[in-house]
Amino acid sequence: LYHSFPIAMSLDPYFLMGIGGMLLILIAFFMVQGHKWSQDDLIYDVVNLLGSLLLVVYGIVGKAWPFVILNGLWALYSLKDVIGDLMKRKL
Repeated sequence: LYHSFPIAMSLDPYFLMGIGGMLLILIAFFMVQGHKWSQDDLIYDVVNLLGSLLLVVYGIVGKAWPFVILNGLWALYSLKDVIGDLMKRKL
């Protein structure tokens, strides 16, 4: 019964994590599409990493394993890019 009311769903912390993750990934996407960020920017990679990690947690809670795999791979790829971006800055 708790989850049958939309207002109650908005108070669920995992639901909020899912919404937050979705928004972060969409922000990164729209910032690149709007030519505000480049796909090579650290901020783009960090926002994608945080968004995908939130969605991994959301997917685990919901036992949505394909969703977990997709966002887990997205997070790993983003982490690789974040590390690469940071290494470039040190050089």
